[in-house]
Amino acid sequence: MSGSPRLLLQLRGLHPEHIRRLLASSRDSSAFRADELDGVTIANLFFEDSTRTRVSFTLAAQRLGASVVDVSGKGSSVSKGETLRDTARTIEAMMGAGGAGVIVVRCRQSGGAKAVADSTECAVINAGDGRHEHPTQGLIDALTLSRALGREADFDLSGVRVAIVGDCVASRVARSNIACLTALGAEVVCCGSPAMAPGSLTSLGCAVTHDLDGLIPEVDAVMTLRIQFERIGSGGGGIGSEREYRQRYGLTDERGGRMRPGAWVMHPGPMNRGLEIDSGVSDGERSLVLRQVSAGVSVRMAALVSCARGCRQA
Repeated sequence: MSGSPRLLLQLRGLHPEHIRRLLASSRDSSAFRADELDGVTIANLFFEDSTRTRVSFTLAAQRLGASVVDVSGKGSSVSKGETLRDTARTIEAMMGAGGAGVIVVRCRQSGGAKAVADSTECAVINAGDGRHEHPTQGLIDALTLSRALGREADFDLSGVRVAIVGDCVASRVARSNIACLTALGAEVVCCGSPAMAPGSLTSLGCAVTHDLDGLIPEVDAVMTLRIQFERIGSGGGGIGSEREYRQRYGLTDERGGRMRPGAWVMHPGPMNRGLEIDSGVSDGERSLVLRQVSAGVSVRMAALVSCARGCRQA
């Protein structure tokens, strides 16, 4: 299902050449015509808070000549108890015969994007579903890192070692990055407390460590993850106190200074400055953070075009 031309639900399981084609299309957004998606409706179904993802999908759709409809949980029928499936089918019916459009869905339920895909004939892009995946973010990060390392010509990341630091087990960004980066040949190491980076993550194709200080000098890039306080709940999520987390797993200025020459710093945003990453690192010369944001529109243009074409061919 995730490999269908009309769908981009996850990166895990996609053929590396499929991923490379999407990245190659993202390299130069000027290659797309301004009327590429003329007559196509893009429905942004965002039932979780978002700035970067929502705005970049909207800008991407507008630059391709598509019509954009934004639907959020607050003020929609979802807030009245309507199911995600029924909302998607309602949007599809408004688009016209055959579902001539793309639904971009962000939701708290893992598997929510697949539920939308199973319920409609529209093209569907997963913009983040629960703890499952966030595929366009994985593509953004791979594109940004490839550019920084001079690997943009073929997106071959063989020999590159990337650390993902934080609550990896709960992170859809981590899952998409593990799938994407390893498909391109990189080695990924997840680092965090035993609760945040359990050994079970190795089933995704990554390594696991709890020792950030030992890892820092050995990698070509460090991606820190936002501590998702809205998902942690009263149990603390294994972070202990914020002070303890910063001491053990924060990318502090001191740790940033021990990274190898030419190594890069990444963060998908938004950041908790002073907790998972210090401002001196996130704003420093090693940082790719704003480059990640800049890559968002072109990657999402490529995803919209690919899935819209796939829907037309289905």
